[in-house]
Amino acid sequence: GISPWQGLLGNSCPPRKRPLRTFFGVAGKKDATAADPEQSAAGEVTGAPRLKTANKMVPSSSVPASGPTQGLSTRPCGLRDTLVKSLLKQKESSYTHLQNFRFFVGTYNVNGQSPRGSLRPWLSQDGEPPDIYCVGFQELDLSKEAFFFNDTPKEEEWFKAVTESLHPGAKYAKVKLVRLVGILLLLYVRTELAMNISEVEAETVGTGIMGRMGNKGGVAIRFQFHNSTVCVVNAHLAAHPEEYERRNQEVRDICARMQFHPLEPGCPLLAIKEHDVVLWLGDLNYRLEEQDMERVKKLIQTQDFQALHQHDQLKIQREAKLVFEGFQEGEISFQPTYKYNPGSDDWDDSAECRVPAWCDRILWSGKTVSLLSYQSHMALKNSDHKPVSAIFDVGVKVVDKKSYCKAFEGIVRSLDKMENASIPSVTLSKREFLFKDVKYLQLQVESFTISNGPVPCQFEFISKPNEDAYCKPWLIAKPSKGFLMPDSEVVIALELCVNKSTATALNSGEEKLEDILVLHLDRGKDYFLSVSGNYLPSCFGCPIQTLCYMKEPIREMLPEAIRELTLMPLLTDDAFWEEKPLDVPKELWMMVDLLCRSACHQEGLFQQPGLRPEFEQIRDWLDTGTLDVLGPVASNHSVAEALLLFLESLPEPVVCYKSYRSSLECANSYEMSSQVISMLPKCHQNVFHYLVAFLRELLKHTGKNHLDVNVLAGPNPSSIPEGGQTITAKGNCHNCKRWKQ
Repeated sequence: GISPWQGLLGNSCPPRKRPLRTFFGVAGKKDATAADPEQSAAGEVTGAPRLKTANKMVPSSSVPASGPTQGLSTRPCGLRDTLVKSLLKQKESSYTHLQNFRFFVGTYNVNGQSPRGSLRPWLSQDGEPPDIYCVGFQELDLSKEAFFFNDTPKEEEWFKAVTESLHPGAKYAKVKLVRLVGILLLLYVRTELAMNISEVEAETVGTGIMGRMGNKGGVAIRFQFHNSTVCVVNAHLAAHPEEYERRNQEVRDICARMQFHPLEPGCPLLAIKEHDVVLWLGDLNYRLEEQDMERVKKLIQTQDFQALHQHDQLKIQREAKLVFEGFQEGEISFQPTYKYNPGSDDWDDSAECRVPAWCDRILWSGKTVSLLSYQSHMALKNSDHKPVSAIFDVGVKVVDKKSYCKAFEGIVRSLDKMENASIPSVTLSKREFLFKDVKYLQLQVESFTISNGPVPCQFEFISKPNEDAYCKPWLIAKPSKGFLMPDSEVVIALELCVNKSTATALNSGEEKLEDILVLHLDRGKDYFLSVSGNYLPSCFGCPIQTLCYMKEPIREMLPEAIRELTLMPLLTDDAFWEEKPLDVPKELWMMVDLLCRSACHQEGLFQQPGLRPEFEQIRDWLDTGTLDVLGPVASNHSVAEALLLFLESLPEPVVCYKSYRSSLECANSYEMSSQVISMLPKCHQNVFHYLVAFLRELLKHTGKNHLDVNVLAGPNPSSIPEGGQTITAKGNCHNCKRWKQ
């Protein structure tokens, strides 16, 4: 678990692959036995398999290319093997044919409820059993324990309910389970097809507060089925009708940050879009622009879903090409799936009285996907959502063994005849890169093209002598390595972003935005690229003491003054310095003061993320001293997240690192904990008391903002005494009798 106040304290040819038939006793029969490997809660294989009956797990690390390729004599990646693999990919149509397989995709926001009764009205309503099940849940567990510890008994409850409700006309093996807080995704395959599943990987991306917490975000499973690659994504996006831009942003974040590690060493990471088929399901939370409850209900009653769908935010955003570009969705011919009174089919009549909406959706991308059905399931009533399902026929590339061997052998013979004396060489479209006016946490990208000559080549950015990495920590090249066929090219993006780990040295001038990248060609020469830029100093990444001595905005100060204040030793007595410092940094006061004035009643404060453009405005206002114009522009959530990011960026936490051990030893005593705080530098004491006073003020309004000590103080609610908690170094939570000034 992570406390939201943690910043208070710091912070080839195809390689030989292991066939899944190792785990299956009899291939191609419905009564085939399946492996039951030891597994962790996240569904990872952690031990040797034991043969049992079907409905067990397919090992995630097994990697057959596809059935017909097993047994070929191949070697792990080298230049020759990479070339063979690329040429085989080009000739794929000569040794594969498309075969349709039936996929069931389902999504259900269960509102923290446990399963009641069978799920077959949802999972087994079709006469023909699916070949593959992709089943996703959201809000599996709404407890704070699930949020902080990412552990919940409901995972096993719903897994058991799904397993017992799969189509009775076939036997299934669980391929993979992945969960992020309350977002759960399950993947099953018919046992007789399991040997054709390979390269199974799972990843998670949190998009909640500070863009990382797992209360919102996505989980995904990618795999290879025969010779086609499939990625299944389950997402739970931000709530509330007005937050459609945030939902768009979260989809972009999931696509950008969800990357799968290939099992072959040296190969680049795989993104969602780099799969033949992508299936995206979840509580996407897009609402209706039409908010007149009576008009909406009238259209639903007359089943005029087409007219109602014109007001659907997801439809509007997709048509404007602002989200889910390249994806498709089936025609919606069912009534909205949210919000119902739990246990009934009646619309929400609570005080909130939510307008009905199609929150729960299923989309797809891929040229070989045909939608057979898209529907909701009103029979399930234990949540305020209704489950949704889609059934697809997916054309999968199946390998013909004889044709594959013929293509493979032809490529090998051709390569054997190639003259190896040629030295690879490339042309770079650009070798000097200038990044202007770089700001804290603001990504800048410069791109260039590598154009290859007539000889295949493998390229990689390599580290310089006496350096561990190929670039400075504020820079990254995407991709950083790769393979180029003759006369082909690739675009390389150089991404520069200054974060909490690099901002302090750049603020002080100890480090500059300067680097030399070395692009190395296997069996060829090296190319040198020059990277430079200028960083605009920011209060983010500055020590507390430095900011207390800065009477002016940091952008108005001379570099020499910033350097002197940043590098001065941490003082326990302010009298050592001639000029009297501020009690707390003015930037901290500006944000806390604004939140005290406008956000004490704000529901979801410090739990719902802000908008990135608004954070950038807040950062600029803090750095230039114009925060007084912030009020009518930025939302409370954006200011709250900016405050957390500010605290997270401190190079020395509020409770200093050197006080960490003593704070642990004194955790159960209020008097001794107070003594630890009294030993902190004066500016750190002031900030600690100021922040605690702010938290106490928020707790006075808990009836409206729904905040409590568990949410504000950290991830250890089970050990909170009657009075509350205080936080010590590195986000560890320890007990105090009560919060006091």
